[in-house]
Amino acid sequence: MSEMISLQIKRKDAGKIKSGFPLLKKEAIVNPHVLKKEGQLLRLVTESGEFLGTGYYGKQNKGYGWVLTTNEREKIDESFFINKLSQALAYRSSFFQNLSTTAFRVFNGEGDGIGGLTIEYFEGYYVINWYSEGIYAFKDLILSALKKVVQYKGLYEKKRFDQQGQYIEDDDFVDGERAQFPLIIKENDVNFATYLNDGAMVGIFLDQRNVRERIKDYYAKHKTVLNLFSYTGAFSVSAAVGGASKTTSVDVANRSLSKTIEQFSVNQLDYEDENIIVEDVFHYFKYAKRKEFTYDLVILDPPSFARSKKFRFSVAKDYQKLLEDTIDLTNDNGVIVASTNYSGFDMKKFKTFIDGAFKAKGERYKILEEYKLPKDFKTNPHFKEGNYLKVVFIQKA
Repeated sequence: MSEMISLQIKRKDAGKIKSGFPLLKKEAIVNPHVLKKEGQLLRLVTESGEFLGTGYYGKQNKGYGWVLTTNEREKIDESFFINKLSQALAYRSSFFQNLSTTAFRVFNGEGDGIGGLTIEYFEGYYVINWYSEGIYAFKDLILSALKKVVQYKGLYEKKRFDQQGQYIEDDDFVDGERAQFPLIIKENDVNFATYLNDGAMVGIFLDQRNVRERIKDYYAKHKTVLNLFSYTGAFSVSAAVGGASKTTSVDVANRSLSKTIEQFSVNQLDYEDENIIVEDVFHYFKYAKRKEFTYDLVILDPPSFARSKKFRFSVAKDYQKLLEDTIDLTNDNGVIVASTNYSGFDMKKFKTFIDGAFKAKGERYKILEEYKLPKDFKTNPHFKEGNYLKVVFIQKA
């Protein structure tokens, strides 16, 4: 870390920072030329020199850095990180007592006061996610602080940054003992195989925990289930544990086949009783319509952006069309679980896609329930983009 520099914030943005907005947006900065090296501590001031806060310089797709404190006397040292981590752990104390769920998020970026940093817990192991070179510059301080506030079997890390915003391949192990993989974690008494050392993804998205539980406990029994963009089949497994008559998982990635087979197997479920299809979802729509396949429960959780040989997909532009195709594969009175983790629009906007899709198909619908991020994914109320998850259970009337 280098010497603290003074960064001027435009008048119209200064009030937002005073109120708790944590992101340093490029367009809010008066003198960006002073930013030389990511990890610089920033004394944030108005154009007239009034103190606003202390932050750090770290480029993400979201901005140029994050505010760490608005207290002029607060130093950004090991004690600062110990305090933030301790508060985060206390907030999630009940999760550590829950024997039916052994994986969750223990630190959620700006929601816990340090944008660009998340930490997750997996059955005694911790995984640290660094989202910029800027926050990675504080690695030694943060690791030292973490070691003083938690007991762990081992530490792993994910460097989710480079000049193109891609994941940096590396040996993800940091400290302690190496885990034996697959590491089996529990989520609401369902088993999932995870790999903490295998690239950016570990095998399960923890933010969908409550949605999977609801599918398992309420929606799946005796139902035919289609899971689109299925990744490792976590929704499919939850549905099968919940008594689904048959699940169909569709994903274009070749490794989704072996990963999904593994997830069924660690729950003592016969994967041969299920359909696991490696195919472009857009091709599958055409195939399923031609074969007149329909399902009782369809889970639609696409990535924000996707590209295959013939298709490019963006949630912001294409979700409504994707939902229209999904409606065609849904039985009357069937349920669609429409989901997105895209932070560029809110739930109100998302519902306009739902309404537009059903109107375009001439179908009626009923919204049954909605989900956002679970409690362990703590958010900052002044930063709405941080509460990114939007899930709507829709019944086709």
